[in-house]
Amino acid sequence: MKQRINFLLAGVGGQGVLTASNILSAVGLAVGYDVKKSEVHGMSQRGGNVTSHVRWGEKVYAPLIGGGEVDFLMAFEAVESLRYLEMLRPEATIIADNHQIIPITVTDGAASYPSQEAIDSWLRQVTPHVFWVPGMAIAEKMGNARVANIVLLGFLAALLRMPDDVWHNALVRWVPKKVLALNEEALAAGRALNKAPAE
Repeated sequence: MKQRINFLLAGVGGQGVLTASNILSAVGLAVGYDVKKSEVHGMSQRGGNVTSHVRWGEKVYAPLIGGGEVDFLMAFEAVESLRYLEMLRPEATIIADNHQIIPITVTDGAASYPSQEAIDSWLRQVTPHVFWVPGMAIAEKMGNARVANIVLLGFLAALLRMPDDVWHNALVRWVPKKVLALNEEALAAGRALNKAPAE
């Protein structure tokens, strides 16, 4: 076990950031880490940004991650990956959905949304470990866009190499029974992408 692993999850309201952080926290506890979690909801009801800090360690004293200490950044929307680059440690890993949610400032013409190529270039100036995961596209093919967050968690699960059963048990705890099978399918889809990840 690594002494400490810091995760920062970022997205906008309605993308399941908090559900994903609850599942990730449950996994950490199941494999023997002390876990602390903190959430910032912002204007989540109006599509504002939402973040969650999840910290695993032998002993974790504070829930918030300091600047330059994030090991894994999970971004559930493309531009959200750019907001927290100063939080990353050298050689951190970024897992980002290429899905775009266009803010009102862009639709009003007051700002422009950067291309994915530009976003990717900025991310790679900070770390070479950038993985684009089409979570929303996969979730929509499954018939429920709400499981895009679980697709990204599946990709992370493959990177972390934690036992499958701990992820299953975390899903059972935090996902409604009626959609458990769909969430397990989404987790498996994310894992499958990581067999040959395209950085």
